Amino acid sequence: MLSTKYRLKLQFICKKIVQGEEVQLEDMIWAEKLAKANSTAATWLRQARRKAENPEMTEGGIEDFMNMLDLGNRDGKGPFTGADEILDFFRQDKPDDWRQRD
Repeated sequence: MLSTKYRLKLQFICKKIVQGEEVQLEDMIWAEKLAKANSTAATWLRQARRKAENPEMTEGGIEDFMNMLDLGNRDGKGPFTGADEILDFFRQDKPDDWRQRD
C-alpha cells in the first residue's frame, strides 16, 4: 500500500507524463524504483505512458477501456480491434475437459 505522500508524488509525476511535460530525472528514477516494488505504482505509470503516447484516446472509447484495465500494449492498442472481438474472446466455447492438464 502506498503512503499518502508517495501516492500524491506519483500522481503528480503521472499527470506530468500524460500532459507531455518534462519530468525531472530524479523523479523518474524514484517512480521507476517505486514501480518495481509496488504493482499499483507500476500500473499507474503504464497507464500514464499509454495516455501520453495516444493523445486521441477518448474517454469511454475502447482504448480508454483497455487502458483502465491495464490490458494491451504500451501504445494503448491491444490485441483487439473492437468491442465485438473482446466479446468473442470471452464467449469462446470450451470443451468439457478444458480444465485438465496436458
